[in-house]
Amino acid sequence: SSGINAEYGNEAEIGESFAKMFGEGGIKREEIFITSKLWNTFHRADEVEAACDTTLKNLQLDYLDLYLIHWPVALEPGKGTLFPVDDDKVALMDTKSPSFSETWGALEKLVEAGKCKNIGLSNFNIAQIEEVLSIAKIKPANLQVESHPHLPNLELLEFCKKNGISFVSYSPLGNPGSVFRQEDQVNLLQEEDVLKIAQKHGASAGQVLIRYQVDKGNAVIPKSVTPSRIEENLKVFGFSLDASDMDTLNNLYKKVGSKGYRTCSVLHWKNSPFYPFASEL
Repeated sequence: SSGINAEYGNEAEIGESFAKMFGEGGIKREEIFITSKLWNTFHRADEVEAACDTTLKNLQLDYLDLYLIHWPVALEPGKGTLFPVDDDKVALMDTKSPSFSETWGALEKLVEAGKCKNIGLSNFNIAQIEEVLSIAKIKPANLQVESHPHLPNLELLEFCKKNGISFVSYSPLGNPGSVFRQEDQVNLLQEEDVLKIAQKHGASAGQVLIRYQVDKGNAVIPKSVTPSRIEENLKVFGFSLDASDMDTLNNLYKKVGSKGYRTCSVLHWKNSPFYPFASEL
């Protein structure tokens, strides 16, 4: 599986790699599951297809396996930047405030046109997903959200299971290198309960945190640029967590407060009517 997003600025380079992989590399396109996301400045119906077309062109692909609305927040298009702000450096929300039904309807047309096999959501809360479900002709196939023992998202996960929506956890290690981390945020890779479970299974703390998602039935996308850690992150199938381990990890967030810690809280968008984490403010 591969995930690429416009705002990461890596589409063209990855497109070159795909061209080699599917050409001289001898790998078939259908053997690789490729996900991308629709950015916040392209939520208007007349912006969606062009944004997807740009991604497909950059990636040198004919279709995406999964296309997600990256955030429920819509930002003002046409400003020549993916992060438009006013003179006071405050984020510019989309003046037309496109509804979820408008954006989702445009994504459904991409499926009908064969440009996307599946469509889904990222960083939406339960009420927002329910709104999409209420108008969807094509149901969201997937939800991608931050999830780790400091933010287990148990209610959201249960909701997705009931509605047949697959669940992908990003930042499963608690994003220890993020610039958004709070000053007093405990590093999950050094958390005493995580380390005890790791010692018990002869695994690293990172492997325990990834296995935690696997044992909940979630797909999981840890991020690393270190080859040895990437390799270590893949070695999580030689053990599984028992009920007491899962209970400890499911309740770990209580040590840091009733709501746990969200690293990617995007507080710079909190003035949006679609800000997904208002209940945590």
